[in-house]
Amino acid sequence: MENKVFIILTDTGTLFTKMIKYYTRKPYNHASISFDPHLTDVYSFGRKSERNPFIGGFVKEDIQDGLFKQARCAIYCCEVTDIQVQKVNRYIKKIEAQKHLYRYNLLGLFAVTVNKQIKRENAYFCSQFVATVLKECGIIDFTKPLSLVTPHDLQEASNFQLVYNGNLKEFINQIEPQENGDLIDSAII
Repeated sequence: MENKVFIILTDTGTLFTKMIKYYTRKPYNHASISFDPHLTDVYSFGRKSERNPFIGGFVKEDIQDGLFKQARCAIYCCEVTDIQVQKVNRYIKKIEAQKHLYRYNLLGLFAVTVNKQIKRENAYFCSQFVATVLKECGIIDFTKPLSLVTPHDLQEASNFQLVYNGNLKEFINQIEPQENGDLIDSAII
């Protein structure tokens, strides 16, 4: 079975994401990463409470619940080596085990709007986290500082291919488990 890493870009339609979308003029404003073909293990930096966008940090997301129920999405995948997927797994599990040490980089998110690089230790916004995982694990070598990477930059990554674009709930409803366990391959773009 091939190893794949998935980038999930979403627009949940919340007030906070509408403000970001108004500024960026891009369709997606949140980025997550998964190395699980079933997309049951999805990771990002985002809100810890559905009701408060300002309290955030490392999160394991349930893309079938909460804010994701009505989300639009674009899902991209990239084939990776066994070593790369092991690195991704270790990197994310290390952060997950120490998630109390990490926080959401709200200041860095606002710095992106003025193209100002702000490095904060143990603080990420969603696309910064995804970009960091991809770079640290040898999957993508970004040309811009990771603290300036946006969901749109991830969408433009040449080694990732689009596998689905549309309503996230519809994607989840239409995928059927295959014999090899790879749900993504059964989805219609």
